[in-house]
Amino acid sequence: MLHSPPDSDSRRKRLLENHVTRLHRCRSCPRVIPPPVSGGAVGSDVMIIGQAPGVREPTLKRPFAHTAGKTLFRWFEESCGLDEATMRARIYFAAVIRCFPGKAPGGSDRMPATDEIRNCSGWMTAEFEILRPRLVIPVGRLAIMQFIDCQKLDEVIGRSFLVSRGEVDFDLIPLPHPSGASPWHKISPGRELVVKAMRQISRHSAIKNLTRSSQRSQR
Repeated sequence: MLHSPPDSDSRRKRLLENHVTRLHRCRSCPRVIPPPVSGGAVGSDVMIIGQAPGVREPTLKRPFAHTAGKTLFRWFEESCGLDEATMRARIYFAAVIRCFPGKAPGGSDRMPATDEIRNCSGWMTAEFEILRPRLVIPVGRLAIMQFIDCQKLDEVIGRSFLVSRGEVDFDLIPLPHPSGASPWHKISPGRELVVKAMRQISRHSAIKNLTRSSQRSQR
């Protein structure tokens, strides 16, 4: 397998660190609640893309920091042998929007507005240009729809798609949002389709490389 030369890796790291620093300073959307949430400048061939931070993530300063994260990390540990600490250290976490949108009148988290998604899309575009990922895992319908049509989850979960963003081609394996707000991933056919999707993720060469690297570091 071909690997990037050391100078290329160090350049990517510098670009990513500068990118995350600028991201943390962003205040483009007046209706959201800053600061932007980032998983840090993790150079990786794998990207996990969530929908938006919840109310706890800005305080804890990391994505998927509460109930949904516990479920997501459990899926990966059971299917791929990657625990939460390893995933945070070796996978780049992004989101459709990076700030907590706030609450809707009914008390649930507000869906990001079109202009907020558009404002934040530039951050994701830059991340694809810097990282050039081989595997992208969008989590939740909003994240999935940034790449492919998703009228129904059972039409896309459990499948792999070859997708392009700009000049970057990558495999896309969607997951449902693991939030307790929807029982889709707990009942048929969602439960079985999540297992199928996680099996595909675990077999992807980019994940296998992470698993082997993690195992070597533990020896």
